[in-house]
Amino acid sequence: MQRVLDHIDRHLDDDLDLDALSRVAAYSKYHFHRQFMATFGLSVHRYVQLARMKRASYRLAFGDEAQSVTDIAMDAGYDAPDAFARAFRQRFGQSPSSFRKSPDWEPWLAAFGPLDNARSKLMQKTFTPNDVTIREVLTTPVAIMEHRGDPAMLGATIQRFVAWRKAAGLHPKTNPTFTVWRSERRPASLADYSADLCVGTDQPIEANGEQIKAGEIPGGRCAVLRVVGNTDNLEPAALYLYRDWLPASGEEARDFPIYCQRLSFFPEVPAHETVADVFLPLK
Repeated sequence: MQRVLDHIDRHLDDDLDLDALSRVAAYSKYHFHRQFMATFGLSVHRYVQLARMKRASYRLAFGDEAQSVTDIAMDAGYDAPDAFARAFRQRFGQSPSSFRKSPDWEPWLAAFGPLDNARSKLMQKTFTPNDVTIREVLTTPVAIMEHRGDPAMLGATIQRFVAWRKAAGLHPKTNPTFTVWRSERRPASLADYSADLCVGTDQPIEANGEQIKAGEIPGGRCAVLRVVGNTDNLEPAALYLYRDWLPASGEEARDFPIYCQRLSFFPEVPAHETVADVFLPLK
């Protein structure tokens, strides 16, 4: 089953019918269909649809506006843009064009709940002390866009952040991307959720109508844990560093929040190839 999910991630543009995927799993297709449903709680067909639709929605919200809705529809496996638009509206309550301009993130999160639940069943990572390295990190000046409040609205802040950094010419390949977590992922009150979206730059910051401020990722010793794949949720990595690694290490945390640097991004790379480093600052 893990091979099947990896194969789907790698081949979203290919024919992913029951015959092809059952061969990857080395199952009879009849048994495979039932086993997949029993394991993940949704059919193979629906899983593939959701995976393609998630990539399409990311391209609409965060991708190059030069890519047309028609191209995105074809990449999602639809023969015609009107069929894609109907399926998109049915799932998210918005047309693709409307979502591109102003996504409604709460229905989006709800729609992908079954996909995220399915992936989490096989993609839980087990970390060991050997996965953690200690690095001496240089101070990095950054431009910061703050997100404060309901984490369900984080997608809207990310969309604004991506648009701003594009306008500022701060490409991820030349300017590193960080997220600083200033609260738990699920605080008792959603209003207390707090995170900073940061891009490394030592150039003067032009806000261009956004609430952008200058700051820095401080230098010093850090425990670093690399996560490959399924980087939508880095909470397990952060909790491992805090709850397991730190008490056993004899180290002491520094007075700066845990943060991550995102090294590759979905959908520019398949979901299983995304990479992020999680940093725990140490004294």
